[in-house]
Amino acid sequence: MKKQVRTTFTDRREDAMEAKKKLLEKLKAAPKADDPEVIARRAEREALVKAREIRHAERVRLKIEEEERQAVVAAAEAEAAYAAEHAERLAREADEKARAERAVADMAAMKEKRDKRYAARKAR
Repeated sequence: MKKQVRTTFTDRREDAMEAKKKLLEKLKAAPKADDPEVIARRAEREALVKAREIRHAERVRLKIEEEERQAVVAAAEAEAAYAAEHAERLAREADEKARAERAVADMAAMKEKRDKRYAARKAR
């Protein structure tokens, strides 16, 4: 079966009027705001929105807790790094001090040997 071609102005105008009538009938047949089915759907949507808000609040709370936990961990790591650096610096200073004391002791021993040699030469 071939489709009828309706190309005249009056045909197009009739088609448009018919489409408008069908749309108007569809709107008239739509359920009203006080219909129990509409009220039930609205309540269901509101419940979904409320549940979504609760889930969002929970995600935000968990994110804040995670950030706080990470801040505590970062602070502990920073404190541990500072303590390690401080201990290393103290060890390095102690090592330098011990090296300086050994150098002073070595110089004193060399002076003592030199003084003994000089005293031995004088004694001859």
